[in-house]
Amino acid sequence: MKDQTRPEMVPGTAALLERLFKTASFDHFLQQNEQAMQPEPFHLYICAMCRQKGLVREHVIQRANIERGYGHQIFRGIREPSRDKVLQLAFGFGLNVPEAQRLLRAAEKSPLYPRLKRDAAILFCINRGESLVQMQLLLSELGLSPLGGAEC
Repeated sequence: MKDQTRPEMVPGTAALLERLFKTASFDHFLQQNEQAMQPEPFHLYICAMCRQKGLVREHVIQRANIERGYGHQIFRGIREPSRDKVLQLAFGFGLNVPEAQRLLRAAEKSPLYPRLKRDAAILFCINRGESLVQMQLLLSELGLSPLGGAEC
């Protein structure tokens, strides 16, 4: 399915990288590609994901175990979520590993890194399609901090 949130004239990442490496001047590159370098606001990305997956925000928030009011603030763009909250949303959406990594990128958060024990445990659970609760139990068993402490 084609991503309808991006205009046709916006190049993909590979094309943008090729343009960057071929340009004679960084200023020229910025002038020609500034629009392509503007990330989509995270709240619009997750709203589009709800539509694409046929999900209701409320259900995603519940499955993500995020406080209801705070979750709706994220979906309205009032609050910017922490990396942990984005990961909770990944479980709320039921994402696979590539989708979860894209969600983190859309939120401008660092991707899950398998050399970090906590990240590896989260990746393991996402890959197996486990629930947030199952993942939190694994983190607890390993003596690692759970996702989503404070709502700030």
